[in-house]
Amino acid sequence: MSNKNYDVAIIGGGPAGSTTGTLLKKYNPNLEVLILEKTKFPRDHVGESQLPQISAILEEMGCWDKVEAANFPIKVGVTYRWGKSPKLWDFNFLPLEEFKDEPRPAKYKGQRQQTAFQVDRSVYDTILLNHAQDNGCEVRQETAVTKVDVDLETDQVKSLHLNSGEQINARYYIDASGHIGVLRRVLGVETTIPTRLQNIAIWDYWTNAEWADEIGVGGTRVQVMSLAHGWIWFIPLGPTRTSIGFICPAEHYKKLKKRPEDIYQEALKSEPRISELIANATSRGKIETTKDWSFLSEKLVGENWFLVGESAGFADPILAAGMTLTHVSAKEAAYTILELEQQKHDPTWLKQHYEDNQKRRIKQHIRFADYWYAANGQFSDLQKHCRDIAKDAGLKLTPEEAFRWLSQGGFTNDILGQAVIGGFDPTSMKQVMQRFAQKDSSWEISGYNIFKLNLEGAKQEDLPVYNNGRIEKIKSYVKDEQRLPLTGFYAALVKILERTSDIQQISALLKKSLTSQYSPQHTQVAFNHALQCLEVMVSEGWVRAKIDKKKPKLQLSTPTEGALIHAHS
Repeated sequence: MSNKNYDVAIIGGGPAGSTTGTLLKKYNPNLEVLILEKTKFPRDHVGESQLPQISAILEEMGCWDKVEAANFPIKVGVTYRWGKSPKLWDFNFLPLEEFKDEPRPAKYKGQRQQTAFQVDRSVYDTILLNHAQDNGCEVRQETAVTKVDVDLETDQVKSLHLNSGEQINARYYIDASGHIGVLRRVLGVETTIPTRLQNIAIWDYWTNAEWADEIGVGGTRVQVMSLAHGWIWFIPLGPTRTSIGFICPAEHYKKLKKRPEDIYQEALKSEPRISELIANATSRGKIETTKDWSFLSEKLVGENWFLVGESAGFADPILAAGMTLTHVSAKEAAYTILELEQQKHDPTWLKQHYEDNQKRRIKQHIRFADYWYAANGQFSDLQKHCRDIAKDAGLKLTPEEAFRWLSQGGFTNDILGQAVIGGFDPTSMKQVMQRFAQKDSSWEISGYNIFKLNLEGAKQEDLPVYNNGRIEKIKSYVKDEQRLPLTGFYAALVKILERTSDIQQISALLKKSLTSQYSPQHTQVAFNHALQCLEVMVSEGWVRAKIDKKKPKLQLSTPTEGALIHAHS
């Protein structure tokens, strides 16, 4: 048996492993990185619908052009049948009137920074794994880890044993093996299921299904259609191939006492929009199933190991967050190892923030999914199930209560300095809540004109920012489970609120600051987002809103129809 030594050994050649490996080699070419993949690529995999945040990471990895050249459909948004009304509605990443017909392949600039891909994972994952190899990673396919040597007392992985008979020794080990969690299981890391969302997924691939929408050159929307007892996804992956799946609660699946094939076919036949799109299409004829249970690992990092991607946790796919969580965790794991090598930051601080970041994001997306299921009036056969989800989560379904519940730290976690969860800013979120509840969704800052910074009981802590291969420290305020990062719009607001509490002066100072940073056509958009950040700060208790009866009040309302969220057209 031969022994081989590496700096980093990565178990899993999917997007988690290839992203980690590529970024390690990009920023430190001297690292010896091994990626072990038990299967032979290409191979199919679910998780095809992306969010725009991934595109920035693909560009950083240097593989945007390769992915774009594959001619995957451009995801400009989603069409839903979801909420109290059965009427269709759209969520777009950018106003459609701004989406221009552009030739492909295109560069990562302009409107392509606001859109995402719908990817055929058999092609996408192969592109990323080959790209990691092109960047200097040693990649071995059809190579399984058969045994892991660990020292639980020191919390260390010692070595990996392969089906080839080799023993692999490394200074760092990455578990990018997906829900199987090769290292997680051997290390005895427990997982929790912080939700009633325990679903099963049934899917197949279809040839020559029609696209529901054709927007510009290569643009379309994913279709998410509710049924009485679950929902259907419809994701075009290319000119002729489409992924179509059905999700329902595992408990309901057991009660049906039917074969997965029968449940799947009945679901598709019962949805008129999907039935029409596949009228002239042919299925592959190979039904696949999996558990779709949200979970979270209790520990994500150890002395010399990291859990990355789905080995760390999983959130229900209703909001297509899975691949984003995977790519972001892979980037942050790579950056953490790069900084450990630099020895300029406290190792404990680096590792703790890696773990905290992933846990916060996964928990928040699980909470978001809880809300979507609990508020869906189209689940007519699952109403008790929906009520139980809300009860267990402590969720009240009025727009105001739901917004406060969702914004408990959530709007400050996805992208530091901005207010966003899974592509939804507070305005979009309030519009969704109006549709779900069929009630107006008010603004906590509306009707007030005095906004006082409230840092009582807050502590200052350093937060990591991951940029250009390095981790930089920024200040933040922390209070209980809430954190306020002093960067982006939040930093600008804190600075202004330290000078004045009057909304007219706040607005004037904001506009002056933003005018110096943004072009004229983007200044108003930035100002609107800054007000949304102020809404989050009030909702989370960082700012107290009051009224001076002698001064005009801030007046905001939530439109039913907007540029991004509106009735389907």
